[in-house]
Amino acid sequence: MTKVKICGLKTAEAVQAAVSAGADYIGFVFAPSKRQISFQAACELGKLIPDSVQKVGVFVSPTQPEILQAIQAANLDLVQIHGDFDERLLANLPVPSIRAIQVSQELAAVNSAADFVLFDAPVAGSGKTFDWQKLDTTAFRLPFFIAGGLTADNVQDAIARFQPYAVDVSSSVETDGVKDVAKIQAFIEKVKNGI
Repeated sequence: MTKVKICGLKTAEAVQAAVSAGADYIGFVFAPSKRQISFQAACELGKLIPDSVQKVGVFVSPTQPEILQAIQAANLDLVQIHGDFDERLLANLPVPSIRAIQVSQELAAVNSAADFVLFDAPVAGSGKTFDWQKLDTTAFRLPFFIAGGLTADNVQDAIARFQPYAVDVSSSVETDGVKDVAKIQAFIEKVKNGI
């Protein structure tokens, strides 16, 4: 069964909706963005998340000390890294890592020291899909996430095409820039049950 990550959560209501609907991962954005929250806020929201659901910290070009501080302060289970980062440092992290890769050209091989790879649109968080024709995952050994413009309407197509370990959504489960409980529930239902 494909796992689901709901990313960019900032409120107790959204976290509780994602957890109760069956999310496997909850993403907290620490990079500068409209979805950014503090380590302390993530820690407080994390108290609403059962151990069966993994807490993911999302970073863009972080320093290793910043990641380590976030892991401790927000009690993270995984880290997701976008942008420039020395992958040799991943071996020294105390939690598993997800390496985000923006798909803007043909991609059929990926070398990463991360535990997971996440394929995203050229502009992360834009709500736009990447060109699915450019990604050939048949030879990939690492488990991977598909992100970028996924919606309740197209997520089953993405699953059928890529057979990902997990799918990741943020923008399409929002209304006017705020997480929408009904959209979160509908997206997870579509992934888990196809309806």
